[in-house]
Parts: sequence; structure tokens; C-alpha cells
Amino acid sequence: MTSLAFAGQRVALVTGASRGLGAGIARRLGAEGYFVAVNYRSGADQAAEVVESIRQAGGAADAFSADVTDEAAVASLVERITGTAGPIAVLVANATGPQPTVAIDDLDWEDHLAQLDFFVKSPTLLVRAAVPHMREQRFGRIIQIGSDMFERALPEMSAYVAAKGAQLGLTRSWARELGPSGITVNLVAPGWIPVERHADASPQEIAAYLAEVPMGRMGTIEDIAETVAFLASDRTGFITGQRITVNGGHTID
Repeated sequence: MTSLAFAGQRVALVTGASRGLGAGIARRLGAEGYFVAVNYRSGADQAAEVVESIRQAGGAADAFSADVTDEAAVASLVERITGTAGPIAVLVANATGPQPTVAIDDLDWEDHLAQLDFFVKSPTLLVRAAVPHMREQRFGRIIQIGSDMFERALPEMSAYVAAKGAQLGLTRSWARELGPSGITVNLVAPGWIPVERHADASPQEIAAYLAEVPMGRMGTIEDIAETVAFLASDRTGFITGQRITVNGGHTID
């Protein structure tokens, strides 16, 4: 298959990139010169719009459908991307699912598994599939999208908080394991970034949140995308195993 990437162009895979943070990250990496593999599970039309916006801006991208919690689907995804554009150099594990509130009285193991699928199983499958190519290149950037919810520890969010804590643990351990191969592993922890899933947030909820943010504003998709682009670059080859919290000081690590 003919490669859609330009000669020497690095390939970045962004999971869950048909909307929200993922779409913003994909566009930013496209502007940085990466060939962007825009992964989606069900939003084909939205993913196509993200791809087109990257191309219209002078970048290179294509859309790739896959359920990144499914082992066979992830293996196929990485194989298709590699065959189309070349080996993955940057992996952004952004895909997420529903984040319901569940009181302890109603909490069961299935609630935990639903979160672990996205924040432990999926990153594990993606890393396992992409790392061999990164090792061959002696270059890799693995960037997980976490959450400051691990510090905020809101009631009735324990399954989500626990999975986000596990995701941070993976980041730190993988950084030590993969460092000798020239691969960095970091985590970006956003605060509340209004995206489509927050469309029903009330003005009162937003005001209460803002009252606790020293910078006095809500975070933006661009704030997160800029941080990811920085970690994906050659400038950050000695930064690994770190969490960068992007929330205007709402929590202080």
C-alpha cells in the first residue's frame, strides 16, 4: 500500500480522536507536521471532518476505526496504520467511555472493569502493539490522557478515580522499562475541559468550579493539545515518567 505520509514524517496515533480532546490533539499534531492516525469507534463522519481539517491546514491524516479495548482490533489498527503511513512514533492514549457516578452501596466489580477497560486494558494493548516499532526506531513518545480527578477524589466516582490512579502507575512503571529504548512515557492530567460530554453543565456548576481555579478561567482543548504536542516533540527526550497537570492550579501536585 502506498504511504500517505511524507518522507521522514513521523506518525502519531491519537485514540478517541473524532471529537473533544482527541480531535483537538489530532489537529495540533497535524499542525506540528505529524501524519495523524485519527482513531474512532463510532463517529465516522466526525473523524472524517477532523481528517479533512488537518489536510485543509496543510497536514496529513487518515481515519482508522477500531475499538481500542479489543485486543484483535488494536493489533489490526496498528498494522493498518503501519501499512498506510509507517511505524507509529507517537501514541496518544485518549479514548474514554462513560463516567457515571456510582454510590458505594451500588458499586460492584463490573463498574470497576468498565473504567479499567479504557484506562488500563486499552493502553496496555496499544503499547504492546506499538512498542516493537518504537524500539526499532530508537524513538517513541507514549502520552496518556489522565485526569486531575485522582487528586480531587470526588464522592461516587471511585471506580473512575481508581482506574485513573492505575493509569498513572502504568505510566511510571513503563517509563522505567522503556527508557533504555529511547521511549518516553508521560501523562497529561486535564482539569475540567468543557467538551461535548459537558453540554448539560449548569452555569451554577461552572461558577462553583471556577471559584476554585486560581487562573480564573476554564481550561480549553488547546491547553491540553499544546501540552501533548510539547511532550511529543524532540525537545522532551529527557522527560519521562511524569504527570503534567493542566488545570490552572485547581490542584497542586
